[in-house]
Amino acid sequence: MRLLAGTAAAALVPATVKAAAPVACPGPWREWRSFVQRHIDTDGRVVDFANKDLRSTSESQSYALFFALVDNDPVLFDRVLGWTRRHLSAGRPDLNLPAWLWGRDDSGQFRVLDPNTAADGELWIAYALLEAGRLWKRPGLLDAGRQMLALMHKAEVVQLPGFGPMLLPGRSGFIRADRWTLNPSYLPLFVLRRFAAVDPKGPWARVAERSVALLEASAPVGFAPDWLAWNGKAFVTDPDKGDAGSYDAIRCYLWAGMVDPADPLRRRLLQGLSGPAGMLRAQGHMAEKVQVRNGVGTGTAPAGFAAALLPYLAASGQPAALKAQQARVASAGDLNYYERALVLFGKGWMDRRFRFSADGRLLPAWSTPCSANT
Repeated sequence: MRLLAGTAAAALVPATVKAAAPVACPGPWREWRSFVQRHIDTDGRVVDFANKDLRSTSESQSYALFFALVDNDPVLFDRVLGWTRRHLSAGRPDLNLPAWLWGRDDSGQFRVLDPNTAADGELWIAYALLEAGRLWKRPGLLDAGRQMLALMHKAEVVQLPGFGPMLLPGRSGFIRADRWTLNPSYLPLFVLRRFAAVDPKGPWARVAERSVALLEASAPVGFAPDWLAWNGKAFVTDPDKGDAGSYDAIRCYLWAGMVDPADPLRRRLLQGLSGPAGMLRAQGHMAEKVQVRNGVGTGTAPAGFAAALLPYLAASGQPAALKAQQARVASAGDLNYYERALVLFGKGWMDRRFRFSADGRLLPAWSTPCSANT
């Protein structure tokens, strides 16, 4: 990774806390190199070895695109993008949103296993395309990002009666006669801010604002659910999904912690997601699963959860809990694909490999002095 010389500005902390000294710029990205060697084939496919179908998902491809951009590696970016377009979008990304699941079927053939879409993967692919186009000065990538936004708008943005516009988790299967099923972790605020800046006539500014209201309403004691439903009047537990917050919801805290301090919705977002900070103060570890209506947790969260909480704890002004979770990450053993991705996001942000501006622009360390907010 090529980094600019110099020292970083003070680390992102609450306005009442000041850093004691400048932070050194990060060195080689060991965690990313390990991820590439373990999970990315030479053709650009990201493999999740924890599943017997050796799957690849639109989410895994999207994360690889983002981290390749953060690492300033256009060759790997293009390889991952090429595989995604050929295999998940049937070679026509201008017409088709990517299928969410590809892998080995029961006969041993590798193919699309589920043609439905997944908005979280598309969201990060679109963001990576837009920001790669801007940072690497490649207009074709910008155009591709705008095309994906248009496809998402058409297929997955709906008006929830009595609430406003919202991004569905995918193209089909999330609208019933009595409810709309939603996933709060599919709504990182800074990404939606960037979409709104790129597509000001689109729904994204309003979706961004409504996403914070959704989280506030769905986390009565400060814990985000994996899934929830809108019944036309209120957010309720989805009867098919339950009210637990776990492997999806952990990303809500991760995204909230990385929001720029200048974003006017940041304080509301962090206040609405106060549950993990309280749980860590009370018991010293995060639960693997939390019943979001009463805050009762079960199981001990894996090390990847600790990594996801690092930006959140830094932004929330929780130095003791932050130090403990950093130690947990440092002592972690072998991790699966998803945990490694959470480490790349959480620890990568803490190491100042990237930041997000108030309008959602990506600030990688190679383009600014350690991604200092300006």
